[in-house]
Amino acid sequence: MAQLHSTQQLRAAGRQRRAHPNLVAGTFLFPSLVGLVCFSVVPMLFSLFISFTDWNFLKGIGNWNLVGLKNFIDLWSDEWFTASLVNTVVFTVVTVPIGLFLAVVLAVLIDSFCAKKLQGLVRITMYMPKICNIVASSAVWIMLYSSYGPFTQLMRALGWDDPPRFLVSYTWALPAVMLMCIWSNLGYQVFIYSASLTALPKDLYEAADLDGVNGIQRFFYVTLPQLKPTTFFLTITGIISSFKVFGQINVMTQGGPGTSTYTLVYYIYKQAFSYYNMGYASAVAMILFLLLLCVTVVQWRHNKED
Repeated sequence: MAQLHSTQQLRAAGRQRRAHPNLVAGTFLFPSLVGLVCFSVVPMLFSLFISFTDWNFLKGIGNWNLVGLKNFIDLWSDEWFTASLVNTVVFTVVTVPIGLFLAVVLAVLIDSFCAKKLQGLVRITMYMPKICNIVASSAVWIMLYSSYGPFTQLMRALGWDDPPRFLVSYTWALPAVMLMCIWSNLGYQVFIYSASLTALPKDLYEAADLDGVNGIQRFFYVTLPQLKPTTFFLTITGIISSFKVFGQINVMTQGGPGTSTYTLVYYIYKQAFSYYNMGYASAVAMILFLLLLCVTVVQWRHNKED
């Protein structure tokens, strides 16, 4: 009996020791969990409920009528919403692949041809636009795109006799904003790729050199496949970021001219805080949430299969 009692005591002590780290971990995670529930889950559920109402922000909380799926049905006959959706998709399809390609090429060039002492300085310099205020960066690009700005003068020097006023051109306003966004995110992506390059196994490159591959072949057949997890991460975050683009649009074009630079987030902002149609804005927000969820799930499944 004494031996059985001793065994039970040892087991109980073992369970207590295992429970203690879990309790400590839970204590540290609890404030973050409370913040997640209060500032993400609850607002999202409230927004979902509001999307089924005709709530006008000025009438105060509680002064709403349930309208069912009316907001979601009306969206597809709303030319402003459809234009915003198309612009957002085009923005994402253009900026994400181009940005990632430029980032990986620049990261490899810096790693291969820059002196070790200069690599960090070059990366930090490229990263500066990412930490700059969006309003300040957008204001600088507005001046660059002005009729006598450096960018317009560069286009003239390259042979474009009569370049348009880019930010007020229905055709060129969205590409102009895209270029600015690619530039502002490029340093961050280069930084992430550079960190991944330092962790790649050197024996793969040595084997490639023994096989007589050239630099371009080594880039496409050795470097890019090894960077696939990093590319997946940057693709997901890039798509989410491009779907949520707002600051540059609000400062540089205010959605104009016409609907040429309206995006989903900017349209949500206009409906909610210019026209106070919170129910309609919440319906657009739910569509945006579903789009991001679908993109993330598809990318995740594709990455796991590969």
